[in-house]
Parts: sequence; structure tokens; C-alpha cells
Amino acid sequence: MTRKGLRNLLPCKPLGRRHHRDSPSAAASSSSSSSLSLEEKVARAEAIVVKWDPESSAYAKITSLFYEDRSEARRFLAEVSDLQRAMLVFVAAAETARLSHPCLVRAQTLMQAAMRRLEKEFFQILAANRDLLDPESVSVRSARSSVSEEPDYDPWENSPEGEALAAGKSIGEVERAAGVVMADLRAIADTMVLAGYGKECVRTYKALRKSIVDEGLYRLGFERLPPAQVQKLDWAVLELRVRSWLGASRVAVRTLFHGERVLLDHVFAGSDAVREVVFADIAGDAALKFLSFPGLVAKSKRSPEKLFRLLDLYDAVAELRPEIEPIFSFDSTAAVRVQALASLSKLAEAARATLADFESAIMKESSRLPVPGGGVHPMTRYAMNYISLLADYQSALVEIFADFPIHTPTPIPPFFFDTSQAPALQQPAVSGSSAPPTTSSSSEGSRRSAIAARFAWLILSLLCKLDGKAAAYADVGLSYLFLANNLQYIVNKARSCRLRDLLGEEWAARQAAKARQYAAGYERAAWGRVAATIPTGDVSAGEARGRMRAFSAALEEACAVQTGWVVADAAMREEVRATVRGMILPAYRGFYTRWEAALEDASTVLLSPDDVGNRLGGLFSGSGSHRPKESSSTPGTLVLVN
Repeated sequence: MTRKGLRNLLPCKPLGRRHHRDSPSAAASSSSSSSLSLEEKVARAEAIVVKWDPESSAYAKITSLFYEDRSEARRFLAEVSDLQRAMLVFVAAAETARLSHPCLVRAQTLMQAAMRRLEKEFFQILAANRDLLDPESVSVRSARSSVSEEPDYDPWENSPEGEALAAGKSIGEVERAAGVVMADLRAIADTMVLAGYGKECVRTYKALRKSIVDEGLYRLGFERLPPAQVQKLDWAVLELRVRSWLGASRVAVRTLFHGERVLLDHVFAGSDAVREVVFADIAGDAALKFLSFPGLVAKSKRSPEKLFRLLDLYDAVAELRPEIEPIFSFDSTAAVRVQALASLSKLAEAARATLADFESAIMKESSRLPVPGGGVHPMTRYAMNYISLLADYQSALVEIFADFPIHTPTPIPPFFFDTSQAPALQQPAVSGSSAPPTTSSSSEGSRRSAIAARFAWLILSLLCKLDGKAAAYADVGLSYLFLANNLQYIVNKARSCRLRDLLGEEWAARQAAKARQYAAGYERAAWGRVAATIPTGDVSAGEARGRMRAFSAALEEACAVQTGWVVADAAMREEVRATVRGMILPAYRGFYTRWEAALEDASTVLLSPDDVGNRLGGLFSGSGSHRPKESSSTPGTLVLVN
């Protein structure tokens, strides 16, 4: 045995420092005592080590010590530990010339044989108990208190079976068996590391457990792709991978990576340095690849329909980040923590840019063909569907825009933006103004109000665009009806989703009142001339005959022109019908009753009040009058029509 090899037996920390030189007789006495002690330990260890040496016995080669005889396994570890301590004492007390002492060489040979046996046992236990050491099972078990979690715990002071019982009688047989296996692994690891054979132990552990992590991610549906390949994927394919990642993310972090960390902390509890190196090799690279995927999605080509998946990814990473920090707390796994933060940053940046693209798409929408019947414009449907879905992500948006206050070309009119449901609102800054920006240290209320302002601005941009489209109608009444339909649709959509919480009911009520004003404009423009043909005072028979003819002609013309006109909202439709009837029927009934007898013999065709009521009651009864069925578009397929 070489001197270098023997010096490796010395512990990492010095056993002590002599303050004076021992006398020759004392040194000789100490050396003699350590020699006798070492010879005794060698003799005791040799019987059991040789018995289980896989290179000297066919029985030992095919039989598991820990499975075959647990009491002998305990004795094996105890004898090896005693031998190791005796060797350390001998080396510390021996002169340099005695490092080649035959007894020490024999002890080292026995130690090598014992380590071969323990390395074999370590491998067999890891390989044969994959189900018991499944990360999910280990994660569940880690939630229970255990004797093995105490800093000064000695797994072989009491039996592993006793440790499992100490965890509580309520645990199941499978969990109890897992506890025994984990105690065995820890006992072997402690013995090998203290004996200076940690490298062999770590090599075996990494070879088996790294494959568990890789296989676990594969089973969760995560496939490692080069960044360039991710960028080339069509959105339909990439979205499927995003959905798969979202489904796997919580299991990967909370079960797979967490379970591996728990098992590692238990098995190598005796050495922080070993745990750090091993965990980095087992899970570090896999976690980096897994957590880099959201960032790669964020770098793909932007389009409005991708925003919802970006926000889903942001929510998932933000939710898991507090759990990622303690799992990958080692310095060697700092890159994993940095990657999680980097992915969040990239997702936030992409979300801000995509929302800006959506706003720009609204402003640039250039279709000129009027919607038939003044109904709800496709742009209104798609934009409000988009905005209402976006409102479900308000918590993520608050974080994403915390340090990015909205800048609008002009201030949002106070009468438009209701603040009653947005506490501590701060009006967004106008471009070029000196208003202080909202910072991440702002209160939750003001940050929430800033998001409400952003939603209000999106809707205001949509309304401004609709005002321009209303001018495309040649008929003033139809233009008003178009605005009433679209604004009422916006109100209904806002009230049916979380926009109501953001913008407030008062805001919705104001917009509903504005929609009613547009409807009143339609009533005046479309039916004012018809109502004007009905005389309000005394007229002659001849004038009455002329007024009757004029009324009939105006009514027919109005009804003919309005064939196919739409009031999409059922409640507004009935309200408009009732208002039009109120404008026409009472006055006409009085006029008709006054002149019915005088005009019935004339050539004038008389319309009875019931006839007129029926005609007015049939308004907006065409196929386009009912509210269209809502699109079943999902966030991933939503497209803004340009």
C-alpha cells in the first residue's frame, strides 16, 4: 500500500494538535496500542467482509446482503465503520516508516473489498426499488416528520423498520417499505463517503437517478428541442407543446424535481458538498431545458392569438418560482433559478408587445363594407371576445405592466372611464406629460387601477373606430342603430365577464345609457317624419284625407326601408319597438277615431290602429334581428379580422 493511499485514510479535519513532543516511550506505547486495536478490528471485520466479497464467493455474487439478512447487514456496516476508525487512529499515531505495516495493508485490502460489496448493494437497492423511490412517493413521504430528518440521526442505531414505525402507524405498507429502503441507502452512503469512497457511491447514484429524471420528463410529454427548431414550428404545433408543458409543469417541479431533492437530501445527508454536486448533475440540466421552453415560446413570431398562451405560461412559471427557489437552492444550480426569472421576463416582454399589436390591429382595421342592417360589427365581436378573455388574466397583467404605465395619445375622458370599482386609481400618463410612472412598489389597488385604465383605453379605441364605421351608412337612422347595437354588445360582454369587476357597474351603466341615446337617435331619425304626418290640431276633411294618405305612404316607406334592420339585444329590441309605438299609435288612434266615419266612403285606404300596431310590432323581425350565437373561438384560435 502506498503512503499516498494511506494518507487518504486521514479525516478531512485534524484529530487534534500536539502541544509537545511525546517521549519515545510514550510514542512506542501508543503505537503498540493502536497496532493491537487495528489487528483486533481486522480480525473481526475479516470474517464478515470476506463472506460477502463478490469476488471471492459465488454466493455473495448472486445474493443481496441487505435483502438476505438485515441483521448481518447492520453488523457488516458496524464492523466496516469500526475498522475505518481503527485505521485512522493507527495512521494518526504511526510514524511515516510504519505506514507500510502489514496489518494496515491488510486492513486496506479488507476495506476495498467491503466497498465493492457496498457499492454493489447500493446499486441493487436503487435499481430494484424504483417504484418505492418514485419521486411522487418520496414527495408524499417528505411531508411526514421522520426520525431520519434529525441532524444527529444514526440510521443504524435503531433498525430501519423501527424508523418506519416511528413515522406513525397511519402510514401504509408501501410507504413503510420506502422508508426502510431510504434508510438503507443513507447508511451505505454515509459509510462509503466516510471511508473515502464517495466518488464510487456518487457515480452509481447519478447513473441511476439521472435516468429517472429524464424518463419522468419524457413521460410528462416534454421533448427537448433545439431553440432553432422551436422557432420554426407552426403555431398549431407549438400550441400543442405549450399545452403539454403547462400540464406537466406543476408535476415536474412539485413532484419530479422536488422528489429527487428530498431523496438526495436523505441519502447524502452527511455531506452538503456531495449533495450539491450530485443534484446539479442529476436535475440541473433537465430543469434548465424544461424552464427555458417558455422563454423560447416568448421569442417566437408574435400574433394576437398567442397572447393567452403566453399569459398561461407566465402564470405557471410565476406560481412555481417560489417552489423552484428552495429545490434548486445550491450554488451549483443557480442557473436554474436564473432561468426561471429569465423566462418570466421574456414572457412579460412578449405579452406587452403582443397587446400593443392587438391595439394597433384595432386602429388599423380598414374594412369599409357596412354591416347589413346596422348589426354588430365582426371587429366588435372579435375585439370584445379577446378583451373579455384577457380580463381573466388581470393578476398576471398587473405584474407584467407594474413598471410600464400606459401612455395614451390623448387623456381618457373622465366621463368614459368609471373609477368607482377601481380603488386608488391613478389616471394614466399622457404621452409627453410629466406624470410620474407607476412603479412596482405601488399599492395593489393602484396597480389594479392601472390595468383597468388599460382595458378602458382598449375599449375606447374600439368605440372610436366604430364611430368612423358608422359614417359609412347613408341613412342617419341606420347609423345610429349601428352604434346602439355595437355599444350594447360591448356593455353586455363587459357585464358577463371579469371586466365588470375591473371597470365597474357604474361604467357599464353609463355605456348602456349611451347606447340608449343612440337608439333614441335612431327613433327620431327613422320615425320622426312618419309621426309628423299625423295632425295634432283641428284640420279640414280634405286636409285630413291628405294627412291620412301621407301617413300611409310614410309608414310603408319606413317599413320597407327598414326591412332587415337589426336590433341585436332582445331587451333593447323590445324597448325600441315600444318607444316607436308610443311615438305613432296614440296620436294616430286619436286621428283615426276622429275621421274614420268621414273618410270611409272616400277612395282613401284607411289603416286601422291595429294594422299600424301590427306593422310596428314586426320591426326587426328579419333573420338578422336576433342576437347571433357567440363564437366558440378559443384564445388560441381568435383572429382579429382586418
